[in-house]
Amino acid sequence: MKHFLRMFVQVCLYFYCKCLWRCLKFVVRKLTGQCELQRICYNTKPGAARTMKIEASLKGSKSKRLQTSVSVHPDAIEKTIDDIMELKRINPDINPQLGVSLQACLLQIVGYRNLIAEVEKLRREPYDSENPQHEEMLLKLWKCLKPNSPLKARISKQWCEIGFQGDDPKTDFRGMGLLGLYNLVYFAEWDTEIAQQVLSDSLHPKYRELTKKELSQLSKAEWEKKKFDKAIGYSFAIVGINITDLAYNLLVSGALKTHFYNVAPEAPTLMHFQQTFCYLMHEFHKFWIEEDPLDIMEFNRVREKFHKQILKQLQNPEMALCPHFAASESLINM
Repeated sequence: MKHFLRMFVQVCLYFYCKCLWRCLKFVVRKLTGQCELQRICYNTKPGAARTMKIEASLKGSKSKRLQTSVSVHPDAIEKTIDDIMELKRINPDINPQLGVSLQACLLQIVGYRNLIAEVEKLRREPYDSENPQHEEMLLKLWKCLKPNSPLKARISKQWCEIGFQGDDPKTDFRGMGLLGLYNLVYFAEWDTEIAQQVLSDSLHPKYRELTKKELSQLSKAEWEKKKFDKAIGYSFAIVGINITDLAYNLLVSGALKTHFYNVAPEAPTLMHFQQTFCYLMHEFHKFWIEEDPLDIMEFNRVREKFHKQILKQLQNPEMALCPHFAASESLINM
């Protein structure tokens, strides 16, 4: 009985708040002469803050046409904007900037959905050693990371030198499919210096330097233990596939909307996702050194802590994970 009453109260509160919100929107529109979409576009600067508000407004609309506008084909966006203006009785000649702003937001919203589909397709495609393109990408990964060490054979223990588990890397791609390989190759090819440094550090790990304050807090026994302990490394390629999984989950959950809506002035692409992977890979490497784990068995703990840190950063609507792809450099005032 108590459970039923609790559910009944929650349902009543939901409908009460929904009706109250619609009434409030109606009153504000009458007072300002602007619909909610106009108020958002005119009062919120471009980027994640604006696009996420527009997305929420369209999804929460009582109009089916507005609800479905967030999932139209990219080629239909201009027509969709015209429909929205007509439905909201907005004169495009008097409000020309509104159409431009809405188009920019819809390109990001629709693009994000399409990016999820593209990434999912790559994730579901298994590595095929009979496919020449797959094999070519795998060999490119080796050449980018180990340019001065020729691979002696396709099946070789040398693959362990870049962090694969056995003599044939294809078995390690099962979890993330081609997506893991795409990300690793992008990192190694376009951020070569950092990728090679991260690989080297993973094979020859070093302790982070302790501050004077941290040194003063160590007991003599702790200091002696610290001197003889070995820093813990990790398997570069395996961690890259794992970070691919982390990036994939951030994307699918919607957490990366903040980042992509800030760095992509229009539709986010696979390249934006791969740039994000490079950032996460580099940041995780630094985080691993900071955490100074006792052994590789602590990997899941460190990864989960890193995941929570990234999620916290993405709660800031102005957050852009890649500093050199900052929204302020690419977004125009729409």
